[in-house]
Amino acid sequence: MSRDDAPGRSTGPTRRDLLRLGGAFGAAAALGGLPVFTAHAAVGRPSTPVLVPADAATRLTYPAPATESKIIEEGLPIGNGRFGGLVGGDPARDFLYLTDATLWTGGLNAALQDDGQFPYDEARFGTFSLLAKVFVSQPAHTGVTGYRRELDLSNGVVTTTYDHRGTTYRREVYASHPDDVVVIRLSRRGTGTHTGTVSLAGTHGETTRAASFAAAFGNGLKYAATVTAAGRTGKVAVTGDEVVFTGCAEVVIVVAGGTNYTPDAATEFKNPEADPLAIAKGKARAASRESGDALLATHVADYRKLYDRMTLSLGTSTPAQKAMDTWTRLGARAAEGAAPDPELEAAYVQYGRYLMISGSRDSAPLNLQGLWLSNNTPDWYSDYHTDINVQMNYWLADRAGLPSCFDSFADYCLSQLSSWTTQTRRLFNDERNGFRNRSGRVAGWTTAYSTNIYGGSGWWWHPASNAWLCNSLWEHYEYTKDVEYLRRIYPLLKGACEFWEARLVTTTVTDPATGATRRVLIDDHDWSPEHGPTDALGVTYAQELVWDLFEHYRQACLLLDVDRGYWKTVGDLQVRLYLPKVSPKTGWLQEWMTPDNLGETTHRHLSPLIGLFPGDRVRADTVTPELLTGVRNLLVARGFDSFGWACAWRALCWARLKDGENAYRLFLTVLRPSVDFGNGSAPNLFDMYSFGDRTIFQIDANFGTPSAVVEMLLYSRPGTVELLPALPAAWAESGRITGVGARGGFEVDFSWRAGKVTSVTVRSVGGTSTVVKSGSWSRTVTLQRGRSTTFTP
Repeated sequence: MSRDDAPGRSTGPTRRDLLRLGGAFGAAAALGGLPVFTAHAAVGRPSTPVLVPADAATRLTYPAPATESKIIEEGLPIGNGRFGGLVGGDPARDFLYLTDATLWTGGLNAALQDDGQFPYDEARFGTFSLLAKVFVSQPAHTGVTGYRRELDLSNGVVTTTYDHRGTTYRREVYASHPDDVVVIRLSRRGTGTHTGTVSLAGTHGETTRAASFAAAFGNGLKYAATVTAAGRTGKVAVTGDEVVFTGCAEVVIVVAGGTNYTPDAATEFKNPEADPLAIAKGKARAASRESGDALLATHVADYRKLYDRMTLSLGTSTPAQKAMDTWTRLGARAAEGAAPDPELEAAYVQYGRYLMISGSRDSAPLNLQGLWLSNNTPDWYSDYHTDINVQMNYWLADRAGLPSCFDSFADYCLSQLSSWTTQTRRLFNDERNGFRNRSGRVAGWTTAYSTNIYGGSGWWWHPASNAWLCNSLWEHYEYTKDVEYLRRIYPLLKGACEFWEARLVTTTVTDPATGATRRVLIDDHDWSPEHGPTDALGVTYAQELVWDLFEHYRQACLLLDVDRGYWKTVGDLQVRLYLPKVSPKTGWLQEWMTPDNLGETTHRHLSPLIGLFPGDRVRADTVTPELLTGVRNLLVARGFDSFGWACAWRALCWARLKDGENAYRLFLTVLRPSVDFGNGSAPNLFDMYSFGDRTIFQIDANFGTPSAVVEMLLYSRPGTVELLPALPAAWAESGRITGVGARGGFEVDFSWRAGKVTSVTVRSVGGTSTVVKSGSWSRTVTLQRGRSTTFTP
């Protein structure tokens, strides 16, 4: 291969260019953005709680409290999208570990190291960390009987019940989105009362006074938390640093907290005028004036508006299966030769939706651990990894009837764009950066493999991150058909295209069959994450992502009727892009522009298969049988056992290949219990990542694996909705799914029996026409926005 300069037009930006671009980015972000921690208007409240009855609710159950030292594996998660925690459930000394999605150390991190890469440490890049710990002590509540701990997915509440001295005690814990607080409600049935204390502790050396604290990091981020309580009968008072309750029939404890983070690069992402403690106290006072029933009714009504948008039945489990607690049930399902447990398997999907609702609303998006921590030293700083992890976190939202939960991700990207652009143009072509553009040109924006909430990057530069982020943003448009949203993200798409216009280089390739040569465009020196040589040309990963980026940008230009000249430029680049071949040596789709395998055969990443999933260029009706066989061969070679997120990605690829049994096999691999520091599911269903002598929680599989289940039941692209493309035998007898999203702007309900679709309802959320098919039948559906049709195949 020979190599020439890239066909880019742009040189380094002038100060005027950056000022102009900054104004454009600000205008785009002003159309929406991450809300900040601030006072809010009075909350509208239903008259009474409307809960899914216990016998109809989907629940995770446990016969014992969580152990505090194992809270990341055993604690039950709560969250309102910004404010969240892990609940222990100990009757005598309960514990709650609280987080705010924006509690980050670090900053812009805009100075490179000697190798041309960003520092990646807690001081400069920063880390996500705990806000506070709350302890509820009732020392007399020892020796209890009838203990049961539950996460009620249908109602969004963690409950603990137990008997003590003739009285049945109950605790409800949840994070209310409307009230923006965490509520702990202690009640009882019988004559006993509640006597104990509530204490609040910071995790960064703060001093608690009158059940509140406020502090600031060295980066200027201010934060605070407070706790208050109200009782029915008995007494409640603040004594010293604690809330003390004595002889109460019921106690409603309210916890509030937050930071002065604001999604504005011009203020370094902090609002110096904000007072988090005053805001927290205001929220806590407002909520504590309400009854426990009123607070619960408000939370459940809000939560169910989202949760009830999708239902799923994969069949009926046996009475013996349903009688088991969740951890025992996971072990039973993983046993050799065990029968399917369809209600447990459906509950895993709904648990992913619960985590999405709890972790991605009106604040920073889901990071490597979502909204849940056990300490202030999470691995990889619990950052945003841009080479699979943050993208996988959002594969579920649109598929599973939660499109509004995607907004946090889009708003985050918009809020960071001016910083990403400035740092790319200042630093990417640093001569020490091995990934720099050899053309000498730089334009647009990109990020590193890791990003924080302050516009900063860490670890290594990741050129293709911009394309993958943009492709994820575009896919949300395909589900919603929201043109105003498309207008908002357009600067991201265009800036990414400008980056690649400046980066692509020209090389000559030869057709081995004919000897003919042609000139193609390829990625400059790069890495196939996180695998193989770091200076390869034309890695399949980047080529596929950039092809998709260019395609999406061209469609956006036509839809918005903008930049027709640049639309043509990008189209010319797209047709010249090199696309990967099948290796004559391995029979696999090539990961690099060589027939040789330059890495680890069973590597965790599926980077070269990104055109199969989440991309859609590689599919049976558009590529040659040879290419499709090469894709399948590479997927087989990668294997069936890896980290949870890697198994989820594999399952999604098998679903795209319409192989339901292999996709189901990988689903069960993720579902198996994590024991002896192995990969798998913890008792609380968090996905655990094995490091041999320890495991860590990484949340992406909790979203990627449910996405695979949905993809097994419904595949869509604009113009096509295919039902049951990869249905495994375990779920074939009967099932039903409602509210599932379909690209092209539709939602679909359908049921099946004996592996055949029995009824279908299609609703338009913006789309007008699509072909619905399954097996040998198909039907063209044409609808006006907001209308629906129901039919029997």
